Amino acid sequence: MRATVLSCALLVSSCGPKTLVLPEEPVDRAATCGVVATAEARAATPDIKAPLRFEAMGRILHYPLLAGSAGEGFSPDTAAAVQKRMMDLQDRITGGKWQELVPACKAAFPAAEAREVKIPADRFEAQLGCDELGDFMRSALEEQGKYDEELRGYRQLSDKLDAPLGAGLRSRVGASLNAQQEERRKALAAMAKAGPPVAVMSECISRFG
Repeated sequence: MRATVLSCALLVSSCGPKTLVLPEEPVDRAATCGVVATAEARAATPDIKAPLRFEAMGRILHYPLLAGSAGEGFSPDTAAAVQKRMMDLQDRITGGKWQELVPACKAAFPAAEAREVKIPADRFEAQLGCDELGDFMRSALEEQGKYDEELRGYRQLSDKLDAPLGAGLRSRVGASLNAQQEERRKALAAMAKAGPPVAVMSECISRFG
């Protein structure tokens, strides 16, 4: 027993939670911070069986959104890769000293910590971004059946905006579906950088709902 204790004392990193480092690779970096956000939210939930708060889910989803929005347009493939990587990394990160990564994640993803929402000044671009962000959130959370009340407002906003946005897209980029999709992805990328998704959607509903 004493030998085992001595070994642990000499090799601290192998006996108990390990120190973690925020990866440099963009997908792994975003995935790591997504897992850290999940661990923070779960630690703040008194009932371990209770669903996480809707705002916490938005915060977690912000990391795939931000990784997918690193360029001018949104990359669904990158966002999906981050979400998959989060599942791969979850046990390793939560089994380590994940709390030490909180400051590093705040520094790496300042948009996730924004206190002031800044949606585009252009009305059409703002509405398009709101519509796309709402669709992203619904796609990610609707099947869980735990956030129906919150997502109902997103669905209502989308229903209200679909017709005018369709006409606006045709006016701006023509009838090409590819061109319209590119415009939608640019709008989502801009909205991802505007602030935490739930706060952004609250502003969207306040302005356009």
